[in-house]
Amino acid sequence: MPYVKEVLDYLKRTSPAQNEFYQAAEEVLESLRPLILQYPKYAKHKIIERIVEPERQILFRVNWLDDKGEIQVNKGYRIEFNSALGPYKGGLRFHPSVNAGVIKFLGFEQIFKNSLTALQIGGAKGGSDFDPKGKSDNEIMKFCQAFMSELFRHIGANTDVPAGDIGVGAREIGYMFGMYKKLSNRYEGVLTGKSLKWGGSLVRTEATGYGVVYFAKYMLEDRGESLEGKKCVVSGSGNVAIHTIEKLYHLGALPVTCSDSNGMIYDEEGVDLELLKELKEVRRERLSEYVKARPNAKYTPIEEYSHGCNAVYNIQCFAAFPCATQNELNLNDVKNLLKNGCVCVSEGANMPSTLEAVHLFVESKICYGPGKAANAGGVATSQLEMQQNASMTSWSFEEVDAKLAQIMKNIYLNASTTAAEFGEPTNLVLGANIAGFRKVADAMIEQGLV
Repeated sequence: MPYVKEVLDYLKRTSPAQNEFYQAAEEVLESLRPLILQYPKYAKHKIIERIVEPERQILFRVNWLDDKGEIQVNKGYRIEFNSALGPYKGGLRFHPSVNAGVIKFLGFEQIFKNSLTALQIGGAKGGSDFDPKGKSDNEIMKFCQAFMSELFRHIGANTDVPAGDIGVGAREIGYMFGMYKKLSNRYEGVLTGKSLKWGGSLVRTEATGYGVVYFAKYMLEDRGESLEGKKCVVSGSGNVAIHTIEKLYHLGALPVTCSDSNGMIYDEEGVDLELLKELKEVRRERLSEYVKARPNAKYTPIEEYSHGCNAVYNIQCFAAFPCATQNELNLNDVKNLLKNGCVCVSEGANMPSTLEAVHLFVESKICYGPGKAANAGGVATSQLEMQQNASMTSWSFEEVDAKLAQIMKNIYLNASTTAAEFGEPTNLVLGANIAGFRKVADAMIEQGLV
């Protein structure tokens, strides 16, 4: 459809060198073809042209002083993409790979992810090219305070509520919240992922990983399958991967891999969750240290990966959970997964699969949960944290976990029902994109040209 190509050409002309953003936009827009052909109102109101442009893009300088007394300078970003459904909501990422294209792709995906939760939240994303690795606690505090010294003027409990992402955990949220409170003279739920001592929600730490596994569970149940007793591979070793592994164990599965930017672990007996948490959350060490405590496990450094492949996806498995970063899984990886018997993929990372990989997943008709649907549990629980903050109450772990499970079930049912409506019942990419887009687009039309 020429209409979609025209929009993509426009983005490449007006937002140059933002390849991740083009990829995210193309995946969504290609899925919307049948909707736009059937309902011309979306073209008439130019919803596509409007939704690919952020409502507001904030770029700022972050100056901070390191432990040597030297001035450091980083870029800070907050891209507020769409507020048709509620206050802007989306994480902050601190990583050297962060640039405008990465933040725009994440913010664009967040619009539809948040829409799928059926909660009142719009889409946004932010972050910085600051790298927390190798920094002292004092340096991280100084950077977070400097970052918030600019960001605070653009956010608020009913305006924009950031959360964490890669490189931003409870420690960073705490430092930023403290500076926000000081500068604004307000104690409000302006950030989610807060400590339980001062307004955080139970399950928020676990939510994305747990939600990814719940989504896989519901996909498999529809086909008369389950995760119990099944061998699973997981990529990554951060918060999402750790709690994906934890929930897999809860459901009786056997997760056998995890990875970081230097290599991957294959533990045939099952990943030692407590050891993994100790290494990554307490000691903050590389995964290569894992085999010192588990000599029967195998560590493969990234230099030994087969050319063009991720070693995680070369292990025989029933289900795979990409939980590391964008574009970690390519066409060769999909071929390896299918060859090795994988029948279910549930994405914990944002856009972890290339477009070619996504197309092959869809063609194979295995259970495939795209990230914007499968990993929506994190932002959904962030919104539950916002609800608790607004009412000044705190819910039990079991209560929040039950709400999370129901939200993930509703997302799956919404995506699968929509896919069936457009004649492709196994294509959850199409179902999630159309379902997420349609709700936002209808709200935009009803709210007028704003």
